[in-house]
Amino acid sequence: MPRPTLDFDFYRRMVEQAPEAMIFADREGIIRLWNAKAEAVFGYGANEAVGRNLDLIIPENLREAHWRGYNRAIAEGKTKYGGKAMATRAVHKASGRIYVEMSFSLAGDAHQGVLGALATARDITERYLAERAWRGPQ
Repeated sequence: MPRPTLDFDFYRRMVEQAPEAMIFADREGIIRLWNAKAEAVFGYGANEAVGRNLDLIIPENLREAHWRGYNRAIAEGKTKYGGKAMATRAVHKASGRIYVEMSFSLAGDAHQGVLGALATARDITERYLAERAWRGPQ
């Protein structure tokens, strides 16, 4: 069996076929990459998301904290969570509030420094709500 050619098209297909949502946003928080699984998780097609601000999927009450952390990570060249997955709220186009587990990393190169942030995400709404119901009122 021949080995695959590792060209741009190969990497594009790999991202499209990834089992989790993959989103890349540039230094200003503009979405530049949005794979098929991101569409499944958040309800927005790539044609609706690419070129838009990340506020598209960030609940309004979390935006100030998000941008404070995002801008700090871009400026410092490191994330607060170091690639660890974290549960958070997000916005789905049709259903409104969802819960997602996200991991973040910064992407860049030696010449231009940090170019933006890459996130992977999965919908954990069902699991999150079941665990919350199991714990009962706090």
